[in-house]
Amino acid sequence: MIQLNNISIFVSANGRALVRDISLTLNAGDKTVIIGEEGNGKSTLLKLIFDPALIAQHAEFTGSINRGGHRIGYLSQELTADEKALPVCDFLAAEDETWRLEYLASLVGLDERIVRETRPIGTLSGGERVKVRLVKILKDEPDMLLLDEPTNDIDIETLEWIEDFIERFEGGVLFVSHDETLIENTASAVIHLEHIHHKKYCRHTVANVPYREYIASRTSAMEHQEQIANKQREQFEKKEARWREIYEKVDSAQKNVSRGDPSTGRLLKKKMHSVMSQGRRLEKEREELTEAPVSERQIFIDLPSVELPPKKEMLRLDTDALFAPDGRRLTGRVKLDVDAGEHIVIVGKNGTGKTTLLRTIERELAPRRDIRLFYMPQDYLERLCGDITPVEYLAPSGERSAVTKARTYLGSVRFTADEAESAVKRLSGGQKAKLMFVKLALDGYNVLLLDEPTRNFSPLSTPVIRRILAGFGGCIISVSHDRKYIKEVASKVYRLDENGLAQTRI
Repeated sequence: MIQLNNISIFVSANGRALVRDISLTLNAGDKTVIIGEEGNGKSTLLKLIFDPALIAQHAEFTGSINRGGHRIGYLSQELTADEKALPVCDFLAAEDETWRLEYLASLVGLDERIVRETRPIGTLSGGERVKVRLVKILKDEPDMLLLDEPTNDIDIETLEWIEDFIERFEGGVLFVSHDETLIENTASAVIHLEHIHHKKYCRHTVANVPYREYIASRTSAMEHQEQIANKQREQFEKKEARWREIYEKVDSAQKNVSRGDPSTGRLLKKKMHSVMSQGRRLEKEREELTEAPVSERQIFIDLPSVELPPKKEMLRLDTDALFAPDGRRLTGRVKLDVDAGEHIVIVGKNGTGKTTLLRTIERELAPRRDIRLFYMPQDYLERLCGDITPVEYLAPSGERSAVTKARTYLGSVRFTADEAESAVKRLSGGQKAKLMFVKLALDGYNVLLLDEPTRNFSPLSTPVIRRILAGFGGCIISVSHDRKYIKEVASKVYRLDENGLAQTRI
């Protein structure tokens, strides 16, 4: 087992607590997910458990970790630039044990020939990169795995494979993921990291129950607490109103009593003493009232209502093939007809050209003046200037009313005042995604092109995003591997492969 004893983690630059006084035990066979909003310390906690040196440049910690002699395998969220440039065979150090690597490749569903590849690992598809990295980890025969976002940039088939891999792995697995379906299907325990009161305070919950049970229990408990708190507050306010009425009557009588009537004056003074004692009891009662539940409110925003004329033709695309930027032919014929109000989702394996198709659609629609088009790429910095602030992005005019509105909307998605004034390039992926959704809410677009819109939202935020987009009255054309998003948002689903585009079901 791995034991964490009273672990607290602080940001070195400002002393802000990411995690405070967490203790837990990870046993062999446990499948535990860490959830929470961006910037809550999920990745930092994983790194600390694996090797404290990984956080030394930006964070400090107190407490102790007992790794119990376990062989721990760690999958980082991303490869470094140097790692991406390495040939696959060098990344795996394959020269002296190719046969064993080929065997491990077969275990993770990877083409065995890839372990001998001389092309850079960065040129592989998202699913191939994850599997190559797992081969490298499994070389050391770990009995505990720490996986940081293993589901990033992979297709549905690989997602389902990762689920099966986590379930079959005999050792313990501690992982971070944004994929709600994967979490529901694999996690037998939950670590929930929260930052509340405008991110000034952190708290955590460790629940040894499956994810769905944890969310249902948490929601039920918070609703029950809120009902009790509201009822107690309502009763207290009635008591307080009655007390205030009595106080004002006695106070008025005292002010108007005649000096020639000392007996009445003494009675009123005694009465006021009793009223004031009752007031002190009320104040003590106020302190003992059940508090309303406090939680992270991930997103508190809606898109404006938009309407398009019924059956308005939005897109009539017909092209013989799709080609990659380097000239490679990706697919056969692509024909796509989209009308107003439709919510289209495009699925397919990594590398089949889904993003290329979305960019082709943008080029078709961008010249139109009868629609308001918004494109959300996977790499947000394609459309966001990294050197400006979120407020400047949302209110480029700098007018006071526009700036105030921008700040209000940013607050609704939990941006602090400092984050609203920091450079966009310093924001996390989740914060950049929220910033783009605020832009949608402010500017009233009616046609949305979204490339993996939920990929950087936490599993606590994605239900809100799905609800917002499912209720959107305009047209959506999106690429997604998020199975819940596809089910709840799509009116039509198309699969893209080397043969072209065809309508399908998921």
